[in-house]
Amino acid sequence: MPDPADPTIVRVELDTRSYDIVIGDNLLSGIAGRLKQIGVRDRVFVLSDETVWRLHGGALEAGLLAGGIRAHVIQVPSGEQAKSWTQLGAVLGQLLDEGAARDDTLLAFGGGVVGDLAGLAAALMKRGMALVQVPTTVLAQVDSSVGGKTAVNTAHGKNLIGAFYQPKLVLADTALLQTLPARECRAGYAEIIKYGFINDPEFLDWLSVNGSAVLQQTPAALAYAVAVSCRAKAQIVAQDEREGGVRALLNFGHTFGHTLEAATGYGDRLLHGEAVATGMALALRYSARLGLISLQDAEKGCQMIAASGLQSNIADLPCGPYVAGDLAKAMTQDKKARQQKVPLILAKGLGQSFIYPDADLDDVAVFLEQELNKS
Repeated sequence: MPDPADPTIVRVELDTRSYDIVIGDNLLSGIAGRLKQIGVRDRVFVLSDETVWRLHGGALEAGLLAGGIRAHVIQVPSGEQAKSWTQLGAVLGQLLDEGAARDDTLLAFGGGVVGDLAGLAAALMKRGMALVQVPTTVLAQVDSSVGGKTAVNTAHGKNLIGAFYQPKLVLADTALLQTLPARECRAGYAEIIKYGFINDPEFLDWLSVNGSAVLQQTPAALAYAVAVSCRAKAQIVAQDEREGGVRALLNFGHTFGHTLEAATGYGDRLLHGEAVATGMALALRYSARLGLISLQDAEKGCQMIAASGLQSNIADLPCGPYVAGDLAKAMTQDKKARQQKVPLILAKGLGQSFIYPDADLDDVAVFLEQELNKS
């Protein structure tokens, strides 16, 4: 495992739009120097949420001022509700009011909601201003800040209005994770497990031994898990930036998970990572239903999810009740769904996921009904 005091740099190779993910402890103290290396001059626009700014805004401003960079701060409410079309318009309006130009930089300082909102705002602002991601949650550090997917939610579904827009730099400062509630850490851990389920059985084995250390934020274990996750995502994004093929594997558990989020209104009753965790368990069990993976392996994966404190049984989620037919119908809002068919990411084994292009939603509804009726 790497020394957490020694930053790890993961390169996302995208030709002229390549960028670094810098992973380490206490990166905010040297943030100005890293920003100047990518062309930031004497000011940067910062988008943050109220909670993150209260906890860490002073450290970010101090790090910027140490290098002569002024921060123009825009704050949004905390929580998934801020990831909306209305809030996007408000952020763009404030950027215009403050005279933001195309050669300015917007720095996303927060979790996945802020990162997605800032990314889409940067993509739209005068047809594109530079973007830097400084993620402050486990989930954002290992997943949403990397790869250039930006979006807001609508009443029709999650992430339906968005764009692909790559950052110039990602700074994953693991020290920022120390103030996270345990629930947020567990939610982010779901995305870490996901990389093992996709194509890395050895990482799954490592997590089965060291997962509790990651959840407890033991520095070396946490830094290693973040680095492995970022490296896995960087490799997939480099192969398929705009999700025309292999990048869809990163959606393991997400099609089921997004429908659960939609059914609960994208609020704090069910966090994104919590929904993904249950979604991964559903994907494993649905794979077993289709005879793609043994039921024994599917349940072994579900037990890994449950061992972290995440919920592997949809029937036991505290934010139900859910209706199987409604959940299956919501899947038709998936961006790739067509004629009662939807692509799912399923498993041939633990650490062996693949794209199943035409899942029958009628059969999915029957499966979900059975899962919901488990005692």
